[in-house]
Amino acid sequence: MKRIDRRHFLASLAGTSACLYSVVRAQAGPSPDAPPQGPLGKTGIILSRIGQGTGMNGGNRQSNHTRMGFEKLTTLLRHDYDRGITFFDLADLYGSHVYFREVLKSLPRDKVTILTKLWYRYDGQPSQVPADFKRRSTQMAVQRFRHELMTDYLDVVLLHCLDNPEWEEEMRPYMDALAEAKDKKQIRAVGVSCHNFGALKNAANCPWVDVILARINPKGAKMDGPVDEVVSILKTAKANGKALIGMKIYGEGTLAQMKEECMRFATGLGLLDAMTLGAESTEEMDESLRLFAQTA
Repeated sequence: MKRIDRRHFLASLAGTSACLYSVVRAQAGPSPDAPPQGPLGKTGIILSRIGQGTGMNGGNRQSNHTRMGFEKLTTLLRHDYDRGITFFDLADLYGSHVYFREVLKSLPRDKVTILTKLWYRYDGQPSQVPADFKRRSTQMAVQRFRHELMTDYLDVVLLHCLDNPEWEEEMRPYMDALAEAKDKKQIRAVGVSCHNFGALKNAANCPWVDVILARINPKGAKMDGPVDEVVSILKTAKANGKALIGMKIYGEGTLAQMKEECMRFATGLGLLDAMTLGAESTEEMDESLRLFAQTA
């Protein structure tokens, strides 16, 4: 039997994926309008206002997206770019870096915005981890992320899933290391994703934060607090110069029966610089792009 080395194996996979992508593209029908490009707050980053998420039911370095397998996920990501999506929401916790790396090989790096997230809980309980370990862990993570994605820089790196209202003190070593990477041009912007109302309120007023990834929808599904209270905090964050990216726009699928209302609500807020959607198929993403075009 002829031996197939790793390089030829990956090339074969990439070729098969590209072929499948061409078939899906041909069958997809009329293309929805591309989402507009715009600035991500004051970061200097330009991105599509709709982004592709990769973390539906994510954890332990996998998600529904990575469980789709190499061919299906890379086909979806290529489809997104073809539709005008240039913003991709990744995370170490989802294990999605290496999947996007294969797609990125054929994309112009300066036209793509890569957001990823640091899952600090791999180090242990934050209150029990020495500050120096936190700093070194972050430095190694940033280096690893860049290696996994084969890129010199990351556009946005977030501290992932903050749930302590008083997170600044225990996160300070992580924050300092990310700020250092930002000074070295390894990262363009830093910030947080929150899973706690107090943590979100803190982020809105924290000078270190450039970007907040916030859960927002009209019914409060999977959110950090009541809709009106969360919106009030987001207004404060915006007034403080923070860039805002919405997530859980459809309540992690629980509001799928009212997608148009959810999209209309998100676009009507006048607060979000962009939103990330966890579409798991080309049809789902096309549907959202059409809804965005109708409501924005």
